[in-house]
Amino acid sequence: MDFLTPATWEEALAAKSEHPDAVPLAGGTDVLVELNFDHRRPAALLDLTRISPLSEWTEQDGRIRLGAGVPYTRIITELGTRLPGLAMASRTVGSPQIRNRGTVGGNLGAASPAGDTHPPLLACDATIEAASIRGVRMIPATEFYQGVKRNALAPDELIAAIHLPVATGPQQFAKVGTRNAMVIAVCSFALDLAPETGWVGAAVGSAAPTPRRATAAEDFLRDALTDSWASRSPLPDSVIRRFGDLAASAASPIDDVRGSADYRIHTIAVLARRTLSWAWEDYRKGGQPKCA
Repeated sequence: MDFLTPATWEEALAAKSEHPDAVPLAGGTDVLVELNFDHRRPAALLDLTRISPLSEWTEQDGRIRLGAGVPYTRIITELGTRLPGLAMASRTVGSPQIRNRGTVGGNLGAASPAGDTHPPLLACDATIEAASIRGVRMIPATEFYQGVKRNALAPDELIAAIHLPVATGPQQFAKVGTRNAMVIAVCSFALDLAPETGWVGAAVGSAAPTPRRATAAEDFLRDALTDSWASRSPLPDSVIRRFGDLAASAASPIDDVRGSADYRIHTIAVLARRTLSWAWEDYRKGGQPKCA
């Protein structure tokens, strides 16, 4: 197995072009596990830890460009108020050691249906910046996940950054597992509300072959909130329950050792109702969640 160590982004793209089968290595929290258990034996590893631009984030015109190598810990501490939903999800990833090394770029590259950061990225309509020696390509998160552990990257492309809007309203993330962190999600759910535009984003994780938007639930809640944004009145229980039912309809889970399909569908409905209740209560109080 070759170990490629580019010193610059340009060298990394050239190496990926010359070795399209090379597996990118940033935090290594997924890749090294697969190597240790002999689940994968790539021809080469492409070490990206020396590429400093990948570990930077910038804000411009209400959007965050998050370098693919920014670790979860920094998302929590530096972007907790700007990207609260993503920060909530980051807090549930692994142990402190894993959060110090793991990255959203790595989570995207692995494209596991159970990846914790996928639902928040879908809910806020994020875009993935993919680069190669041929140029830069912007991939909507809704088009990025192609199947179980398959993404839309071309063989010669690397993830450079993730583009997300700064939160203008409440965001929430919740997952079910045997404990709050250091566990693969049985299922998860993310919600993003933007009062200024009427945006409603909702997404499920670990409940289908890929993470996916709950579009029927989004459409229903967008209409249901038309007269509630200005009044900030309590939501009727019927609205909360219907939202949960529609969110669950987006799921197409399987039975496995972590949970049955029926349990996952039921749990998605519960998580959707809870996250909506939490997010709307926060909105009524005039704030948004703080994760820093």
